[in-house]
Amino acid sequence: MNKKERTKILLVEDDLNLGFVIQDHLRNEGYHCDLEKDGYAGFQKFYTSTYDLCLLDVMLPKKDGFTLAEDIRKINAEVPLLFLTAKSMTEDKIKGFKLGADDYLTKPFSFDELDLRLKAILKRSRPAEGEQEMPRDMFELGHFKFDYNNLALIHEEETKTLTKKEAELLRMLCLHKDQVLTREMALTVVWGSDDYFLGRSMDVFITKLRKYLRLDERVKIMNVHGVGFKLIVDE
Repeated sequence: MNKKERTKILLVEDDLNLGFVIQDHLRNEGYHCDLEKDGYAGFQKFYTSTYDLCLLDVMLPKKDGFTLAEDIRKINAEVPLLFLTAKSMTEDKIKGFKLGADDYLTKPFSFDELDLRLKAILKRSRPAEGEQEMPRDMFELGHFKFDYNNLALIHEEETKTLTKKEAELLRMLCLHKDQVLTREMALTVVWGSDDYFLGRSMDVFITKLRKYLRLDERVKIMNVHGVGFKLIVDE
């Protein structure tokens, strides 16, 4: 198996006709390619999998490509990002590059151009064997340490073993510390659906996490009415 065949690409494109064509082409070229159609679904896929490159449309529903890139960067600061855009505005390109974009493709583009850009990005960004960056799994919250892999919320007075869902939800809050984590995004990523009844279940989990965090009054999970939650750590 060559390096190209091991390469996993996440493609997020809301135009499914174009998305399927790009996905088929990349698979025919020997890449593994997953396709998602909106920003929330794209983040869920990245959150639960490992990719060598992300191919992101800028104009996405639910979460635009730039915001999705920001969230991806919170988990992995090194994964290459290639933006697809119908615009050629300099402002958009500057914004993308500030977010750590490796390159841009303006629609319409040829597959020859896509292939050359992918090869160039992967050649300069691929880490040596054994050096692949691992997702962020350790967090400090005031006097707490949160070990996501071991489902452990550690405080000098006690260590609390979390359930898998509690750990997933707390990790999402940590990744979005001091920012609003929308209910829809949390439900999509942690529960796989933003169903109303699952939302009621999530509220129970938020209450449990608040109880666990009471040992440090500086750590708070705030309600943002009608939108979601925000994890705050007062200094």
